[in-house]
Amino acid sequence: MNVERSDFAAVLHAQRPDPERAAALQLYGRFVGDWDAEIIAHGGDGTSHRSSGEIHFGWVLEGRAIQDVWMIPRRADRKDAKPFPIAGNWYGTTLRIYDPTIQAWRIYWIDPATNSFRQQIGRAEGSDIVQESTTESGALSRWRFTRITANSFHWLGEGKMPADADWQTRVEVLARRRPPD
Repeated sequence: MNVERSDFAAVLHAQRPDPERAAALQLYGRFVGDWDAEIIAHGGDGTSHRSSGEIHFGWVLEGRAIQDVWMIPRRADRKDAKPFPIAGNWYGTTLRIYDPTIQAWRIYWIDPATNSFRQQIGRAEGSDIVQESTTESGALSRWRFTRITANSFHWLGEGKMPADADWQTRVEVLARRRPPD
C-alpha cells in the first residue's frame, strides 16, 4: 500500500493568531505552549487521587482558533499506565473558536480515550475563564481556569444537578508552563 505524505499538520497549525481577531483570541491565546500538570480527581465519597499529565496549546485554522491536547498520564508514562481512578486516562483535544456574534467562545472537547464529548460556551468572568454546558444526563457542567499567570493556571472541572445548590469539584489541574528548551 502506497501512502503519500500528508500536509495535514501544516494546514492545521498556525504560527500566530489571525490579526483581525488577535485581541479577542488572547483569552485563550495566552496558554499557547507546553504545560506540565498535576491532576487531582475527587470521588463523591471524599477520596482523591493524583496523577501527572501534560497539556499542549497551539494556534490552528489560520490562527482563527486554538486547539489543545490534554493527557493523563504524560506521553512518556502511557505505555504501562493503569487507569487513573475517577477521571480516567485522558488523551483528548479541545477546539476553541471565538464567535463574535455571541461575544463568547464555542468550545468542543473530544476525548476518545474516555469516550467524553462536550460542547461549551466560554467567557471571561473577572480574572477567570468559565466554560459551561449541560451534559447528556441533564447535569450542569462548569470548567474554570483560575489563578492564571503567565506560567501557571488552576483548572477546575465541576458539576451539579440543576436542583442542587452547590457545585462539586470533580477534577483539578494544576498546570505549569514548561521552560523553553
